[in-house]
Amino acid sequence: MVVSRGTKLSGMQKQVLSLYRSFLRAARLKSPEDRRQIESLVSAEFRRNSKEVDRKNFLYIEYLIRRGRKQLDQLKSPGILGLSSFNLDRTKP
Repeated sequence: MVVSRGTKLSGMQKQVLSLYRSFLRAARLKSPEDRRQIESLVSAEFRRNSKEVDRKNFLYIEYLIRRGRKQLDQLKSPGILGLSSFNLDRTKP
């Protein structure tokens, strides 16, 4: 999502950007190695979803925002060192 000056963002776009920035802020509280890994994973996930998810599929986007907030809350916990991700191959029966 490229934002230029004068571009009005929708409420949902603001939520997504806020969530992204919150992940980056939370990553700053971790060790330098974990921080790089978290920032890389968060960036890749947001980029992947921006390409794969239809912008008009509001229900799915809201679901992703809720899931992201839960993951962010977990990341903020002191005992959590990092994040991991996995992809399901939905093409196989």
